[in-house]
Amino acid sequence: MSTDLVLYDADEGIATISLNRPERHNAQNMALLDELDAAWSKAESDPEVKVIVLRARGKHFSSGHDVDRATWDHGGKWLVSDIYEAEARRYVGYSLRWRNIPKPSIAAVQGVCIAGGLLLAWPCDLIVAADDARFSDPVVAMGIGGVEYHAHTWEMGSRLAKEILFTGRPIGAQEALRVGMINRVVARAELDAATRELAAQIAAKHPFALRMAKRAVNQTLDIQGFTAAVQSVFDIHQLGHAHAISETGQPVMMALDGMKNQVAQHK
Repeated sequence: MSTDLVLYDADEGIATISLNRPERHNAQNMALLDELDAAWSKAESDPEVKVIVLRARGKHFSSGHDVDRATWDHGGKWLVSDIYEAEARRYVGYSLRWRNIPKPSIAAVQGVCIAGGLLLAWPCDLIVAADDARFSDPVVAMGIGGVEYHAHTWEMGSRLAKEILFTGRPIGAQEALRVGMINRVVARAELDAATRELAAQIAAKHPFALRMAKRAVNQTLDIQGFTAAVQSVFDIHQLGHAHAISETGQPVMMALDGMKNQVAQHK
């Protein structure tokens, strides 16, 4: 890795990728996302790695994209074509690529997983959550219909997906477990150990059989329209940027208090 924004370790057939921006609650700037993609690629290309674990240092898995006001006040004219190109690559593009890496992956989530944080956790095959985990996508308050990788409907069903988007409220670990969005809930202190134990259990299986099992499930979702839907809804997301620019001159209507409050509640 070129910086310290993402840490990488591989041992006993398990690659562990750690988000390492705890002072910003693992908010994702472009450098972090590029380094994260490099870590996924490293794990994918290593023949010794059987399972990939994505985790985060600090109290929170990720507070989402780093969209403080200074980030967006660039003093120039916003072009939707520029936004589209950047987000197609780093947001929906990276997430789809990580989803389709042919090795089993597990996300270990604690604290908040807000908006862009979902783009990191949802592409993983399994999610183990600490009992303090909270998942949310409050970006309707920013004039956008939802984050770029629209897996909401698939992850939680249409009714709950609409409620989460319309209200911006977070769902806790137990609710996420009930609707099938995550696999297990464990005590916060046990998150890393429980995730490692699950990864070791999977790593003991034949890698080709694991690859085929993952392909079977992902391909079934794709036949049902998953990838086509994600790509189609990405265009709706870009329309949200265009509308915000037409009204405010910026690609989002800056209403960040809700997201900040969700983080503050877990400090």
